[in-house]
Amino acid sequence: MRAEDLTYEEQKNVRIAIRYLRRRCGPWEMVAKVLCMKADSLSKILRGSRAATARVAFRVASFAGVSVTDLVKGRGVPAGTCPFCGHAPDEAP
Repeated sequence: MRAEDLTYEEQKNVRIAIRYLRRRCGPWEMVAKVLCMKADSLSKILRGSRAATARVAFRVASFAGVSVTDLVKGRGVPAGTCPFCGHAPDEAP
């Protein structure tokens, strides 16, 4: 699979889901470990200097317990989740 397998919008949705998981699960290092990635690689994906590939999308979807289709379509996190910090409307401030 190549990075081109995901559109810009799909990659954006994967990044939002990763940020949401971090808010729900703990430090970046833990999220990276669960996703079988180096924290530095995860950081590059979140900054946009590295593509969110289909492989990453599969790992994120598996960790989140959602389908890959829902994840890349933006349905893998609660509606209204902040794309910058991952805060969801159902969370306390």
